[in-house]
Amino acid sequence: MTNSTIAYDPAPTAEQDAAPAPTEGAANRRSRGPGGRGRIRSLLKHLALILTGGVMIYPLLWMLASSLRPNDIIFREPGILLETFESANYTDGWTALSSPFSVYLFNSAVVVLGCIVGNLVSCSMAAYAFARLEFRFKKPAFALMLLTIMLPFHVVIVPQYIMFSQIGWVNTFWPLIVPKLLATDAFFVFLMVQFIRGIPRDMDEAARIDGAGHARIFGQIILPMMVPALATTTIFTFIWTWNDFFSALIYLTDPNMFTVPVALRAFVDATGESSWGSLFAMSIVSLLPVFIAFLVGQKFLVKGIATTGIK
Repeated sequence: MTNSTIAYDPAPTAEQDAAPAPTEGAANRRSRGPGGRGRIRSLLKHLALILTGGVMIYPLLWMLASSLRPNDIIFREPGILLETFESANYTDGWTALSSPFSVYLFNSAVVVLGCIVGNLVSCSMAAYAFARLEFRFKKPAFALMLLTIMLPFHVVIVPQYIMFSQIGWVNTFWPLIVPKLLATDAFFVFLMVQFIRGIPRDMDEAARIDGAGHARIFGQIILPMMVPALATTTIFTFIWTWNDFFSALIYLTDPNMFTVPVALRAFVDATGESSWGSLFAMSIVSLLPVFIAFLVGQKFLVKGIATTGIK
């Protein structure tokens, strides 16, 4: 007689018999639990952001649509859908003033390039001095520099104009560029100081042991590591200088020396008929460099601000 192994299947317990099978309604309730509410909340947030973004971008879209409409219907059409297509606004606006609009774009480019170079050189050197050097009255000088951020530009415009007028710089680009060579933008100095303070001093000490001085440490060690801060300074300087209307209006009187914001003002006649279509068309043209600069440098802009401790 041979022994055989019989598989044993335990009988279900009473608790297992009493446990009901999950129903379809319970499964649906679980799907509408905290996870479901989170998805609905996220959807509502994104919908609110889309609506807010649409409200913010609507004036730009309206200006773009108005640049393709005849003058007589621009302010009678609040919508952005085009019934007519008036491309002549761009060709007329390009040659409507005493000089082609390319002249004003070139003037703005010259001023912007000079201001960018001035801010990069002067503000980086001033920031290195405040962050790494030790000298008398360092803290009071830094506090005074920060106080100039709260000083309105209109307070100093009169003495500056008198000074530049006496040296014969009115109606030139020098009053718009030279102040940038003197680290007058305290915001960029502070931004770079915060960035340099985040660089370990051990690198400075190692370079000093190898015989490097401050000029070599700044040029070969600190400056290459400041690329995010320098890129942020470049983008902000480009946008602020390109859109600067007040300074150019004060110092530039020759129409051939006008920058883009002052040239756009010439399309509006306070006593006669204004060329609104040409104005909007050239405004779109003037916005393209700013849009491209922000699109290209957005990554550096976010990284530069995030790594300088500015919240």
